[in-house]
Amino acid sequence: MSGPAARDRVLTVPNALSVVRLLLIPVFIYLLLVAHSDAWALAILIFSGASDWADGKIARLLNQASRLGELLDPAVDRLYMVTVPIVFGLRGIVPWWIIAVLLARDALLALELPVLRSRGFTALPVLYIGKAATFALMSAFPLILLGQWNAQWSRVVLACGWAFLIWGLYMYLWSFVLYVAQMILVVRRLPRMGGEAAHG
Repeated sequence: MSGPAARDRVLTVPNALSVVRLLLIPVFIYLLLVAHSDAWALAILIFSGASDWADGKIARLLNQASRLGELLDPAVDRLYMVTVPIVFGLRGIVPWWIIAVLLARDALLALELPVLRSRGFTALPVLYIGKAATFALMSAFPLILLGQWNAQWSRVVLACGWAFLIWGLYMYLWSFVLYVAQMILVVRRLPRMGGEAAHG
């Protein structure tokens, strides 16, 4: 199946994976903050990262891309990128200043959306460095959690996790600078929608 009908599909494997990831967010919060079941919380993070990679591959291989998937997948990614750092902060695993930087970056990007919509854009093109930053951060958090065990191997894993986190944080901030530059170009080159009619 191809064409407009295929793009309007809801029941696809990638969409199902995104819904499962969404439903696992409150389970992750409970496991880490209430049950203190770090192993199961770690399993959810690993599944989330693997399924996030897999749903894009499946969408391309099985021709199951859809409008819902294009909205749902990045929305679930953003929820994880907000929820996981906050939960880690509440557990005292990651300093709050790092969490504040991550959340401030996403909040500032969200503030750009009304400006983009006034120019006829729903979002800016996804940058490779932004996807790489998300991958690094989504890899960092499971490694840091795994590094909480009291063993020599755990300390090595923890060091790797912090390396991913620092590198991911740098790329996250640099991608923000690039997104701001894109937005400035959009604002300068495209008139506000309805602006010409208002002055006509």
